[in-house]
Amino acid sequence: MASSKDYLEFILDQLSPLDEISYRPMMGEFIIYYRGKIVGGIYDDRFLVKPTASAKQLMPDALSELPYDGAKEMLLVDNVENRDFLCELLDAMYDELPAPKKKKR
Repeated sequence: MASSKDYLEFILDQLSPLDEISYRPMMGEFIIYYRGKIVGGIYDDRFLVKPTASAKQLMPDALSELPYDGAKEMLLVDNVENRDFLCELLDAMYDELPAPKKKKR
């Protein structure tokens, strides 16, 4: 099941206080970027983030879920209605995320 554009717009609105939030469509789903780094994505209308130490600390009871078959587990963000929490989460995660890979030419 692909994610809906409505859910994407909801998450982007919730993250609107942050600078440099962007997304890229990927096979019916959406990859979410924060200041150029991949923080997670929207898969089957679920907001999943990478399982960084800070994400685990801020969401100690978060469920680990697969975004799609064959993928690494990610953490389900179930508090998407709380804009302040979402912004705090992404800010906390940022320094732990890998730098974007250089594109091959």
